[in-house]
Amino acid sequence: MSQSHQQPALSKCPGCEEPPVAGDLFCGACGYDLSAVPARPDDRPTMAIAVPPAAPAAEAVRWPTAEETDSSDVPAPVVRPADVPGTDSGGRPLTGPDAPDAESGRGAASPSELVHPGGPDSAAARVRHDDRADPGGAEASGDFALAAPDPRAPEHAAALAAAPAPGAKVCVACRSGRVDADGYCENCGHAQPRERDHMEQELDAVAAVSDRGLRHHRNEDSFAVSSTALPDGSPAVVAIVCDGVSSASRPDEASAAAASAANEALLESLPRGTHPQQAMHEAIVAASEAVNALAQEPAGAREHDAHRHQNAPACTLVGAIMAGGLLIVGWVGDSRVYWVPEDRTQPTARLTEDDSWAAQMVAAGLMNEAEAYADERAHAITGWLGADAYELEPHTAAFKPDRPGLVVVCTDGLWNYAESAEEMAAAVPADAREQPLQAARALVGHALDGGGHDNVTVALLPFAVRPQGAGSACDTV
Repeated sequence: MSQSHQQPALSKCPGCEEPPVAGDLFCGACGYDLSAVPARPDDRPTMAIAVPPAAPAAEAVRWPTAEETDSSDVPAPVVRPADVPGTDSGGRPLTGPDAPDAESGRGAASPSELVHPGGPDSAAARVRHDDRADPGGAEASGDFALAAPDPRAPEHAAALAAAPAPGAKVCVACRSGRVDADGYCENCGHAQPRERDHMEQELDAVAAVSDRGLRHHRNEDSFAVSSTALPDGSPAVVAIVCDGVSSASRPDEASAAAASAANEALLESLPRGTHPQQAMHEAIVAASEAVNALAQEPAGAREHDAHRHQNAPACTLVGAIMAGGLLIVGWVGDSRVYWVPEDRTQPTARLTEDDSWAAQMVAAGLMNEAEAYADERAHAITGWLGADAYELEPHTAAFKPDRPGLVVVCTDGLWNYAESAEEMAAAVPADAREQPLQAARALVGHALDGGGHDNVTVALLPFAVRPQGAGSACDTV
């Protein structure tokens, strides 16, 4: 049979220090559970416990000063009981910051030595079992070793001020750590943006910007801009923009291969005197062959990726050439070219027709443009570059603008947010002809502000020509 022990009467509540009413199990003021107060033991000690003499009043306890106060991601410095003056359970004095060691006779270590052991005299007396210092004898830290030095620590202030080594990449997050070969910061571990996540290039007469967007995990667009000279010495400017087909394998490689091959073909054929329109046709064929070659892999190349798409790499292509007063455009797929005159009161124009389901429905008269592009199948492409494409049919057209303007070459990542020619003209900054790179950045920003659901790539070519009277802004040759 169990017995209940009566709780002793309390003079005040442990929770609020108010005197409780006799017999209450809970404090009437704060509700503290008075039954939880342990009972005073019935026995009394038969031996007196030795109490060490009190320290002199003038000897105030001096706590070691912590070297670090900002410990958001650095283990806090440790102050152990032996670092404070006092006595142990046997009445022997503990070693304090300034008191001599009772056994060794030497003075106690300074706070920095206590927190950071490893000197010649600090071997056994101050062992940290969580010390992960280099066992080879390097200075121990006393704290858990970090993956890399904290750039905020004072000892690394000089390293932060020093300029990075020539050619070394600096982390975009902490702005101090070096980037290793795998693309991660050695200081904070932040994954660095890949080179293709955002690309920009500017020449004298053309500028291009490409961005990954806000939804895709990589940039599958690519571009190439260049300039050369025709046999008569007049300049020729080239812009090629490619959009990788996401449902195909390695779309980023496909777009890069196509843009590079088309650009190289144009730089080779234009100086020879090939007509720009024929040169554009040949460049698209060369780009198609480059993408087809990506599908010709060794048999064992896919063994390491069981989930790789088995369909061939594919992409779309659109390009523009300014040469001899002509504007030549060529395309396969649904990337586009727009004409925006310098005088915004003049009509704008879209110079390409999409190889897409929606465009086919409109061309066949089965739907109007609004109905076709509202359909979920609208952006299904019917033409592309790749080994599994239908018969290649490059589209080319030549125009001779009679007034200055701007040529916009872009992927659907941009025109999805400015589909009509009028909407595109409204999105193009007024000073785009004078500052094409800044204007290209602004157009990419327009797409990102709209949602950035796809990769975004745009190239701008300012077209200069003397006004030649009234007429259409661009007439097909």
